[in-house]
Amino acid sequence: MSLISEESSRSLSLIENGGGSEKRTAELSRSNRRTVQNLSATSLMRKRSDLKLISRVRWEFMRRMLRNIQEVLLGTKLFLLFPAVPFAVVAHRYGCPRAWVFALSLFGLIPLAERISFLTEQIAFHTGPTVGGLMNATCGNATEMIIAILAVGQRKMRIVKLSLLGSILSNLLFVLGTSLFFGGLSNLRKHQSFDRRQGDMNCILLFLALLCYTLPMISRFATAATGGTVTNASNVLLVHPTRSEDGSDVLVLSRASSFLMLFAYLAFLIFHLFSSRLTPPPPQREEEEDDVYDDNVSDKEEEEEAVIGMWSAILWLITMTLLVALLSDYLVSTIQDAADSWGLSVAFIGIILLPIVGNAAEHAGAVIFAFRNKLDITLGIALGSATQIALFVVPVTVLVAWAMGIEMDLDFNLLETACLALSILVTSFTLQDGTSNYMKGLVLLLCYIVIAVCFFVSNSPSAETITTNHTLTKR
Repeated sequence: MSLISEESSRSLSLIENGGGSEKRTAELSRSNRRTVQNLSATSLMRKRSDLKLISRVRWEFMRRMLRNIQEVLLGTKLFLLFPAVPFAVVAHRYGCPRAWVFALSLFGLIPLAERISFLTEQIAFHTGPTVGGLMNATCGNATEMIIAILAVGQRKMRIVKLSLLGSILSNLLFVLGTSLFFGGLSNLRKHQSFDRRQGDMNCILLFLALLCYTLPMISRFATAATGGTVTNASNVLLVHPTRSEDGSDVLVLSRASSFLMLFAYLAFLIFHLFSSRLTPPPPQREEEEDDVYDDNVSDKEEEEEAVIGMWSAILWLITMTLLVALLSDYLVSTIQDAADSWGLSVAFIGIILLPIVGNAAEHAGAVIFAFRNKLDITLGIALGSATQIALFVVPVTVLVAWAMGIEMDLDFNLLETACLALSILVTSFTLQDGTSNYMKGLVLLLCYIVIAVCFFVSNSPSAETITTNHTLTKR
C-alpha cells in the first residue's frame, strides 16, 4: 500500500523538477512500470514456476488447476515448510506431545502468512491499486488478527496482549534494526537517506496508540491508590465501593479509545491512498536520485503480471485463511504446554518467538530491500506493519471481544507498556534526521535484545491465573 503512493510521489517529483533529460525520462518510465508485486516484500520470497510440463496436459481445466497449484504452493521459496501444516494436524489428532504441535503449527504459519500476502497482491492486480491498497491494509497482518481473536475466544487475554505487543516491538526494533544494520554494512560507500515524512507520520500515529494504551493503565493505578477511601471527622478510614473496582471505567475507556484509534487509522488510509499523492516530495540531489533508482536487479526483471485469476485467488485466500485459523487454534491451545516443556515463560514466547517466526518472510523482505538501499520501502514494511497492528488489529480485537461478551481492555501492564513507550521513542529519534547507517540499526537491535532478555528471565503467571484476573464473561 505504501509502495504505491511512494512510487507515485517519485514520478510526480521528476515531472515537477523539470525532468526533461533522457535520464529522468527513462527513470520515470521505469518507475511507472513497477507494480505492486515488483515492490512487495513477498515477491522476494517468490521463485519462477516452470510451466512447460503443465502445458502438455490435454484438458484446459486440468491445466488451469495444476497451474494454480504450482503457482500457489510451489511458487515460493518457503514451500519446504508446507509439510508442517499436515504434520501439525496429524500430531494434534493422534495426541503427540503438545510442544510438538506448537512447534509444527508455528513453522506451518510461516508459508501460509506469506501466501496470504501473495494472494492479496494477485487480487490487487485485478482490482486496481486503491482497492489493493485497502486489502493490504486489512489483510496485511491477518495472521496476528486470527491468533488474537482465537485467543480471545479461549479467554487467554494475556496471550492476546503479549502477541500483539510483540509484533509491534518486533517491527520497530528487530525488523527495522536488522534492515538498517545490514543495509548500512552493504552500502558503506553510499549515502543512505529516506523520506523522513513517512517515518514522522507513522511515529505520530504510534504515539497516539501509546496514549490510548497508557491511559487505562494509569487509570487503574490511580483508582487503586485513591479510589473509594475517605476519612470521617474522627479520622477513621472508610471504604466506599466505586464503579472502578470491577474495572468498568478502564473497560469503557479502552472501548472508546478503540473507536478513536480505528477512526485515526481510517483517516490515515484516506490520507495515504489519496491526499499524500498530491503532495510532491522535497527535491533530491542528483546523486541521491541515482542511489534511489540504482537497482540492477529490478532492471533485469520483466514486468510482472497476475499469475492466477481473481476468483481463483479469492478461493485460495479463503483456503489459506482457514488453515491459518486452524493452526492458530493449535498454537493458542498449546502455548502454555510448550512454555512448560521448554522452560520458557509465556511472555517470552508471545513477545519474542511468535512475532519473529510468524512474520519471517516479511522480515526477510525488509532486509533485502535495505541491502538494495531502498530504505523507503523498508520503512514502509516495518513501520507500516507496526502502525497497522497498533491502530487497527488491537482495537478490532477489543471490539470483537466486546461483541463476544468478553471484557478486554487496553491495559498492557507496566512492564509491557514501558517497553513499548521506550521502543517508540528510540525509533523516533533514530529516524528523525532522514539518514541511516549501520550504527543506528545496531542500537535498535541491542534495544530488542535487552527487552528479550528481560522477558526471558521474568516469570509469567500461569494461564489459569491470568484468565481469572483479566477476563469476565457477561451473563
